[in-house]
Order: sequence, then C-alpha cells, then structure tokens
Amino acid sequence: MTPVALVSVVEDDESVRESIESLIRAFGWEVLTFDSADAFLRSGAVHRTRCLISDVTMPGMSGLEMHALLLSQGSAPPTIFITAYPNAQDGSIARANGALAYLEKPVDSSVILEKVRQAIGKA
Repeated sequence: MTPVALVSVVEDDESVRESIESLIRAFGWEVLTFDSADAFLRSGAVHRTRCLISDVTMPGMSGLEMHALLLSQGSAPPTIFITAYPNAQDGSIARANGALAYLEKPVDSSVILEKVRQAIGKA
C-alpha cells in the first residue's frame, strides 16, 4: 500500500491553519499543522513532508528563514508560501530559493490544491 503523502502546514493564525488543514484532509492527504517554524523543525515530520505550506510572517523564525534553513540542510520539501503582507522582496527571495508559489491571503482553495498536487508530483 502506498503511503499517503504528508502535507505540513506552518501558520501562526489558528483559523487559517485549521481552514487549510480541512481542505488538505478533504482531498485525502495526511496533514500536520504547526503554529510556528520552530514547532515544525522540532516535530520530526520534516523528512516525511512531501509539501510544505508556510506563512511568511510569523513570530520568531519567519517562513522564509525556515525554508532557507531547510535548504541549507538539504531537506526542504516543495514549499508554498502564503502571506497577508506580500512584497516584492519576499516574493523574490521565495522564488530564488525555489518556492512553488508565493500567494497572497486569502488564498483561493483551488490554487492551494493545484500547488499541492504539483508539489506531491515532484516529491
């Protein structure tokens, strides 16, 4: 039996985190949620994650900083960034570091699903 792909969601806003979790779960993927980059990094789920959805701006380590750390460790999964505060600099950094997407909140659920399918296909 093929294991179900794991999608990890790192988002400090509980309502956004729960909304994305419900969406991902409804399409049959396993999903784990974390309220901070640190919680995700300490979870042991990094190496199992086939797609990472991360907020950019969070208390403590930002999503971009977390992604850069994962890249430096050779363990960055395909990553979709979401943000309520889009700006050209963050978008450029995300794309330069190989992010699948840099999306403005509120994000259309069909766009998230398309990007998750793309990520899981690449992993």
